[in-house]
Amino acid sequence: MWPVLITAILGLRPAPSHQQFPRPCATREALLSKECCPPWEGDGSACGASSGRGFCQDVQVTDAPDGPQYPFSGLDDRERWPLVFYNRTCRCAGNFMGFGCADCKFGYSGARCSQRRESVRRNIFHLSRAERQRFIAYLNLAKRTVSAEYVVATGTLQEMGNGSNPMFADVSVYDVFVWMHYYVSRAALLGAPGRVWTNVDFAHWAPAFLPWHRAYLLHWEHEIRKLTGDTDFALPFWDWRDAPGCDVCTDELMGGPSPRDPVLLSPASVFSSWRVLCSRAEDYYDRGVLCDATQEGPLRRNPGNQNRSIVERLPTSEEVEFTLSLVDYDTGTMDRAANMSFRNTLEGFGDPRTGLGNSPRRSMHAALHVFMNGTMSSVQASANDPIFLLHHAFVDSIYEQWLRRYRPSPSQYPKANAPIGHNSEYHMVPFFPLRRNREFFISSKDLGYEYSHFLDANQRLAESMGPLLEALRQVWPWLLLTGFVGFIVAVALVAAARTALRRYRGSSGLPVRRWRSLFSSPERQPLILSNDTEDTSWRTYQSTM
Repeated sequence: MWPVLITAILGLRPAPSHQQFPRPCATREALLSKECCPPWEGDGSACGASSGRGFCQDVQVTDAPDGPQYPFSGLDDRERWPLVFYNRTCRCAGNFMGFGCADCKFGYSGARCSQRRESVRRNIFHLSRAERQRFIAYLNLAKRTVSAEYVVATGTLQEMGNGSNPMFADVSVYDVFVWMHYYVSRAALLGAPGRVWTNVDFAHWAPAFLPWHRAYLLHWEHEIRKLTGDTDFALPFWDWRDAPGCDVCTDELMGGPSPRDPVLLSPASVFSSWRVLCSRAEDYYDRGVLCDATQEGPLRRNPGNQNRSIVERLPTSEEVEFTLSLVDYDTGTMDRAANMSFRNTLEGFGDPRTGLGNSPRRSMHAALHVFMNGTMSSVQASANDPIFLLHHAFVDSIYEQWLRRYRPSPSQYPKANAPIGHNSEYHMVPFFPLRRNREFFISSKDLGYEYSHFLDANQRLAESMGPLLEALRQVWPWLLLTGFVGFIVAVALVAAARTALRRYRGSSGLPVRRWRSLFSSPERQPLILSNDTEDTSWRTYQSTM
C-alpha cells in the first residue's frame, strides 16, 4: 500500500493498470466491423467465451419513443447508443463484468466472482488523517497515470470517415471520467460551426440523472481499486447540509485558495498542479467540434462568491427533508419543468420548499455546483474538480435514502417518453461495458456498497470516532512515556527524601517528633488563629484534622 501511496505523492507512474472507448476497440478494424468483443487474456477467446465468462452478441436497443425535447434523428453519435460505433459487444454471464468480461460485477470478488462483498462510503471528516492522505494520493495517482484500457474520442464518427480514420486520444485514468461527463452532457453538433442544439443531455435534466451518476461513481471506484490494488477502497462523501461554506476547501483536503489569487488553488495543495480538459464548451460550439482532450489550464474555484440571485447559500437539512418527502420519482414531462418530482427537486431545478419545477433559483445538487463558482459551475467541465466526487457521493446517498424509504417498483422508472437517453432500457452514454438506466434504479446494497450514516447506532458511533481514535493512537506512546518518566521522578524524589532523613537523623540526633515538626506543611501555621505555644498549636491542628 505505502509504495503506491509514495508513488502517488511523488507523481511517478507505476505500471499501467488493467482498468471511454475500450482501447482494443478503438481501431480501424473494430470500427469498420462495428464489433467490440475483445479477447479475455485468461483464455484468449472473445469475451472469455471458452471459460464461460461471456459471449459476443448483437446489441439490442429500445424502440420506446423519446420525449419531444430533442427533435432530431440520426444526427448525434449518442442516439441509440452504441449502435453508431458498434452493433456487437460482449454480454457477460453470471457475476462477470467488463467490456471483455474480465472483471467482477459490483459487490463481487474472487477468481470466479463468487464472493459477496460490501464496501462502506464514509463522511470525509470521519476518515483518519492517514485515510484522507491516502485518498488524496489515489486521486493524484489516477490523474497522472495514463489509462491502459480506455481512450477517448476526439471526433465524431463522420469526422473519422465512418471508422476508416480513428480519432482517439490517450488520457489519464481520472481524465477518462472527466471526458465521460463532458461527452454525455455536451450539446448536439448540427453540422456547421456555431450550430448546436443545447436542449439535450443524456445524463442530466431527466430521470437518468441519479442512475447515471450512480453507475459513474461505481465505475470510478472500480478503476481506483484496480489502479492501486486497494480492494477495500470506497469513495468518501461530503455532507454539505447547513455548511456555511466550503469546509472541504483546505490544503489538507481538496485545496484551499491561493494567497495570490483566490480563484486558484493554494500551491500547498497537490491539486494546484492539476490541469483541466473539456472546459471550453462555447469555443467548441463556435468551431463545431468536440473537445480534443488537451490540457486547458488550472482548476478554478471561488466558493461563496457566486451569483446570489441564482444561489444564495448551500442547501439546508430542511430542504433535504422536503425533497425526500416527495413520493414520485419523476413526473409530467420528466425534465426541468417537472413538478413535485423527487428527481427534479434533488437535481436542483425544482423548488425545495414547494416542489414546483423550473425554479428561477438553483437548489440542492445544482446549488453546490453554482456555489463553487469555478470549474465546478460548468456542467461539462465539473468533473475536473475532485470535489465533484465527494458531492455526488452525498447526492447518491440522498437518492439511496429515498429508495429505502419508498421501495419503488421498477415500473416507477419511465419506460417511454422521457427525454432522449433517459428511458429505462436506454444504454447509458458513453459506458462500456453497456449499462441500462433501470439497472441502477435499485438499492446500493444490491450493488455492493453502503453509506456509513445508514449503519446502526453503534456502528455509526464507531465509524465517527475514527479520527479521535487515530489521534489517541498517535499520542499514547508519548502519554505512556510521560507517565513512566513521572513515575521514575517520583520514586527518585521519595528515595532522596528518605536518604536525607537518615543522614539528618544521624547528624543531629533529633527525635522523630522534632524532625516531623521541621518537615510539617507550611500551610499549617497560618491556619492557627491563637497565640498558643508550638506544641499546643500542633495539638490543635491535629484535633482540627
